[in-house]
Amino acid sequence: MVRARAAGVRVISKAAMASGGQAAVELLTRVPVFETLGDEDLQRVADVAVPRSFAPQHIIFREGDQSDTCYVVDHGHARAVREHPDGRTIALAHFGPGDIFGELAMFDDERRSATVETLDAVDAIAISGADMRRLLREHPDIAVKLVVALGRRLREANERLARQSFQTVQSRVAGVLGQLVAQAQAEGAGDADVLVTVTQADIAQLAGSSRESASRFLAVLERAGIITQGRGRIVVGDPGALRGYIY
Repeated sequence: MVRARAAGVRVISKAAMASGGQAAVELLTRVPVFETLGDEDLQRVADVAVPRSFAPQHIIFREGDQSDTCYVVDHGHARAVREHPDGRTIALAHFGPGDIFGELAMFDDERRSATVETLDAVDAIAISGADMRRLLREHPDIAVKLVVALGRRLREANERLARQSFQTVQSRVAGVLGQLVAQAQAEGAGDADVLVTVTQADIAQLAGSSRESASRFLAVLERAGIITQGRGRIVVGDPGALRGYIY
C-alpha cells in the first residue's frame, strides 16, 4: 500500500519497507560515502532508511530550507540548482542511481545550500538526519568511517577542480558529457548511441562555461558525427571519441 503525503511524493508502507530492506543495503553499497562501512553498519543505516518516490519535475527541497534528510537515488534522475540574485538558475550537479544528495544533513541541520528537483520519476531512500546522528552516537566507529569516506570525496573534488582550472572549455564540456554517458551506461545503455537527457544550458553550467561556448563545441561534435542533438537530449553515437577531446 502506498499512502500519498504531498503532491508528487509517495511514502511507502512499513510492510513494503521491510520487504525492501536488503534492496536498501545493496543500494547503499553503491554510494561512495558509505564505501568504508561493513555489512552490519550498512544494515543499521538501511534500518532507518525510508523509501520515497517523487514525480517528474518535483522540488524535493529548496535552497534555504531546513536540512533534515539526505537521499540516495535508486531509480531516476534529479539535479541540484542555485538561483542567482538576478533570477538565473545555475545547475550544480546531476544525480542518478547510486548518487547521494543532501548528505550534510547527516551531520548538522544547517539550511540547504541548493535546490534539488527531479528530472523524471525518482525512487529513492531517505535517511533522517536525526536518525543518522543517533546511529553515530551509538556506533562511533561508523562516524570515523564516514569521515574517512568524506575526506576521500573532498580530495577527489579538489583534484577535479584543479584539473578543470587547466582545461579548455572544450575539454570540460567533453568531460561532463563523458560523465553523463558513463552514468547512462551504468544504468544499462549500450556502447554506442547513448541517450543523455540534458540541456545545453546544463552542460555549460556543469562545465563552468558560457552557454554560447558550450553550444559551439557541441556543434563541432555534431559535425564530426560524434553526437546528434535534440530538444533537451543528446545522443552520443561514439562515446569513445569524446576521450580525444579530454586532456
